[in-house]
Amino acid sequence: MSEEPTLREYRPGTTFPGVVARTFDESSPAWPEPLRAGEGAPNVLFIVIDDMGYGQLGCYGSPIRTPNIDRIAANGVRFANMHTTALCSPSRTCILTGRNHHSNHMAAITETSTGFPGYDGNVPFENGFLAEILKGEGYNTFAVGKWHLTPTDQTTAAGPYDRWPLGRGFERYYGFLGGDTHQYYPELTHDNHRVEPPKTPEEGYHLTEDLVDRAITFIADAKQVAPNKPFFTYFATGAMHAPHHAPKEWTDRYAGMFDEGWDVYRERVFAKQKELGLVPADAELSRHDPDVQDWDALSADERRLYARMMEVFAGFLEHTDHHIGRLISFLEELGELDDTLIMLISDNGASAEGGPTGSINENKFFNFVPDSLEQNLAAIDDLGGPKYFNHYPWGWTWAGNTPFRRWKRETYRGGISDPFMVQWTNAIPARGEIRTQYAHAIDMVPTVLDLLGITPPDAIRGVTQSPIEGVSFKDALTDASAASLHTTQYFEMIGHRSIYHDGWRAVCPWPGASFAESGRAFGDPITADVLRELDADGWELYHVAEDFAENHDLAAQYPDKLGELISLWYVEAGKYHVLPIDGRGQQRFAEQRPVIAKDRSRYVYFPHTSEVAGSAAPRLVNRPHTINALVEIPDGGAEGVLVSQGGVDGGYSLYVKDGRLVYTYNYVAAEYFHVTSDTDVPTGTHILSMEFAPTGQPSIREGKGTPATVTLFVDGQPVGSGDLPVTIPIMLGLASGVSVGLDAGAPLTDAYPAPFAFTGTIDRVVFDVSGEHVVDHEAELRAALARQ
Repeated sequence: MSEEPTLREYRPGTTFPGVVARTFDESSPAWPEPLRAGEGAPNVLFIVIDDMGYGQLGCYGSPIRTPNIDRIAANGVRFANMHTTALCSPSRTCILTGRNHHSNHMAAITETSTGFPGYDGNVPFENGFLAEILKGEGYNTFAVGKWHLTPTDQTTAAGPYDRWPLGRGFERYYGFLGGDTHQYYPELTHDNHRVEPPKTPEEGYHLTEDLVDRAITFIADAKQVAPNKPFFTYFATGAMHAPHHAPKEWTDRYAGMFDEGWDVYRERVFAKQKELGLVPADAELSRHDPDVQDWDALSADERRLYARMMEVFAGFLEHTDHHIGRLISFLEELGELDDTLIMLISDNGASAEGGPTGSINENKFFNFVPDSLEQNLAAIDDLGGPKYFNHYPWGWTWAGNTPFRRWKRETYRGGISDPFMVQWTNAIPARGEIRTQYAHAIDMVPTVLDLLGITPPDAIRGVTQSPIEGVSFKDALTDASAASLHTTQYFEMIGHRSIYHDGWRAVCPWPGASFAESGRAFGDPITADVLRELDADGWELYHVAEDFAENHDLAAQYPDKLGELISLWYVEAGKYHVLPIDGRGQQRFAEQRPVIAKDRSRYVYFPHTSEVAGSAAPRLVNRPHTINALVEIPDGGAEGVLVSQGGVDGGYSLYVKDGRLVYTYNYVAAEYFHVTSDTDVPTGTHILSMEFAPTGQPSIREGKGTPATVTLFVDGQPVGSGDLPVTIPIMLGLASGVSVGLDAGAPLTDAYPAPFAFTGTIDRVVFDVSGEHVVDHEAELRAALARQ
């Protein structure tokens, strides 16, 4: 008979240490030991806020009230020198893997993926997520909120699901898979399936509150069963990305606070940052950005509108802070807060997606539809509510990144320098201290593993792991004078490049320092000739150890130092799969790539199924098409939506109301067109159809798609028609999924009470899009990038 088996050595998949003989009395059992975290292992909480600039939190000098986030800073350390990439998805891969974004194949966003190692948009499995590592160490792992790490064409019900949250180490997920969503009518996914919000806006629904509720539920579910089992929660808000949505009682708290404009905001925040020790005492505020309007030169109406847009943003941020505070308070009530390692970060600098004038409907910006001051002023009292998809003007973006220049998408410090704080009460004695050591988002994972005493695994689920590329800043958490171990870091975004090395930064922007100075937008091709010109004369040099906000270009004064940094950029680029440098616009968006749901001429959809994601839906803009619904109308009639696509910001709906067949077209919430049948829809089985027939050519850069005539049919016989003098040229709606049998999400018209589910029976809905499609790929690239 063998000795008593040592259970602690036995885990599933290893050799059975017991004895299996002919009979039970001759055998020795040995139970598999469940994975258990090490003694005293803390919980880990990552809080990732979207599009929040360096100068927008209270604890970073802002007048916006963020007491709960400030509390995290007061109970731990704040970093004055943390960096991310210049876009959300690339930064999030760094945060979760500890590798650079090109190493993660996420050079920008999956909509701009190309067939090169750093660019294909599929985070490789050899770059394990922190969730995968900690799950293997006995942690529960939860992801809540924004994801945006799955290739767009893989976010449909057809999968594959291996790059959804549950495929990358998270045991539970609740949130939205895309780059942004409506805060009152979000596109929600629970684990691997679509769900609807639990309440309506009229019942008090808001996404941030819902996400916190779900995070609390996930943690409570686990802790009530296994109180000693630690968790890793990745909590990523939809805030502060557009749309800027918050209840009026929150936004009204800031009435009048921003009436003096963005220049005054910057000066006051900068002074506060010096007082807090976040900015060196001898630092200079960056120049007035040439793309930003002079506040004093604006009309009184413009100042009133723009100030209100900032009030809404501020209320949105305080509202977000309040609900983050609920999560923190829950951990405290649970007795877990002191033993929870918290890291809070923004994924990039503040966003300029609102353009120079801001917008009440961000979809106008994506579709080149100019904003109307008159229309925007008429909406001023409803900003922040569910009716609009609003965003502030880029003057507030620039101010939000105080003291730095520029913003998201660019690799100046305004796009890549972000708030970051760490708290672990039981292990980090610092309280309210500032850290000036250079750090990058890729350093978060190795620091967590260092603090937890975990060695990165050689393999995860049989896949050999690549080296983690970040470095631990563990020593800096307890020693303000610890050396900066992260000495070199490259940056690249759509051809905009920079590099940091030992207190110096070299930056190579797109030609011209701004749109105003160059007349050139991001995304133009960088050919070999252009690259030679840029490398010869396009780089700027800043000694950021002495010039915190990149004010003094020393390229002419120190050409040898600049040459050294340019050469180092290329070394890093070769090491981390940054090449080829690709600033293309039109061609890059039009790149042929493998997709799961390929474009086709005929689509068949069924009722009671998940909403079809916009990435897999028929592309209807600027092309002839028909929609045919096979339905059963009972005696007494029926009403409701047959099929809809889009939302409050734009789209269409085909429905039956008051006995008539109706087609409504929402042109970016600026105009609504209705076509109604001349006769009632008869009872029985019928095919109800609409035909979109273009009557002219689109003017895409003027915000106008092809004009068209819409004809309605019952069983192939015309029953009504009407004209659409203007249509959406690029993107139907920011939430542009197809719903059969109801108007899901934000209602695209007030012509009926949403969701206005169809009361008859729908057998199927068939789209035919075999007609010629007019495409402006460069315009579509602009829209896709701006949403990140």
